[in-house]
Amino acid sequence: MAYELYEQLGELPDAIVYPTGGGTGLVGMWKAFGEMQSMGWTRKKPRLISVQAEGCAPVVKAFQEGAQVTAPWPDARTAAYGLRVPSPIGGFLCLRALRETNGTAVAVPEAEIASAAAELSRRSGVDVCPEGGAAWWALQWLRNSNFLAATDRVVVFNTGTGLKYR
Repeated sequence: MAYELYEQLGELPDAIVYPTGGGTGLVGMWKAFGEMQSMGWTRKKPRLISVQAEGCAPVVKAFQEGAQVTAPWPDARTAAYGLRVPSPIGGFLCLRALRETNGTAVAVPEAEIASAAAELSRRSGVDVCPEGGAAWWALQWLRNSNFLAATDRVVVFNTGTGLKYR
């Protein structure tokens, strides 16, 4: 059944942009794509991209420094509550997932999060949470920096509703 559904969906995306708090969602996708690969369902995994707010970016910092583990983020601050995780439980696994898939990690300026969420809400008709706005901003930044090509098929995760912020 799962394989039939996979065949109906077609190829995997080239990249996944995921707002990362504790890291378990990113790690879960990495594990699932690894299992799909070992079963022969796909030849490669999508590039995984971790998105955090500049005010709390332990995965981004560790990734940029080439560290194997994340360090607790002092004085974590962001209005995107799902990204305010100063010591992510899955931090070390996030780093492995990013490196194994040739992904990256992006810290989004706090001032950009709300406007990016509003823009994505207008464009999609979905009430986007700040975490999803951060992921949307990161996609634009990654395309502008040529990390992602305009032709890459990308999934951007919105991990909640904007209603919880009103």
